[in-house]
Amino acid sequence: MKIPFWSKNQKGITSNERNMKNILKTFAILFLFANNSCKAQQMVQTTKDVYLLKINEQQFINKPLKDLLKEIKPEIKTADATNDNPYYFSFKFRTLEQRKQSKGSQEDSVSLFVYVKTPTDWKYEERPKGKELQWTKEDEEKYGNLTVIRIKVIGKD
Repeated sequence: MKIPFWSKNQKGITSNERNMKNILKTFAILFLFANNSCKAQQMVQTTKDVYLLKINEQQFINKPLKDLLKEIKPEIKTADATNDNPYYFSFKFRTLEQRKQSKGSQEDSVSLFVYVKTPTDWKYEERPKGKELQWTKEDEEKYGNLTVIRIKVIGKD
């Protein structure tokens, strides 16, 4: 004798209910796995990868500077800004002392130039003495909303 699909087992659960529970469990597991796997990795993992910003330049054009900075894992050691048109930031991955003494890795000698739409209010005289070129979290917050219009990378590929 064939038992209808809606009949219940000893626990009072139909086979359809059991299948739905299994499907829900599977989706929950897949969702958790996908959620953990989708945490995006930064585009620039090492200074050797800085050129990827130029290759993917269109992804950052007309977007805030902070979006570009989020994609950079290596620490930006020094920065400078130019308020003459064109307006841009120059980011370096070695300290001024390392550059003067030719220390640090060759890969770290790369320079990233990010051109922005509007002038900055970068003033050396208002920056901490001896740290005028040091890039800080405060700088990132202050200039993060400036709009990127061009990216240029100079140095090791």
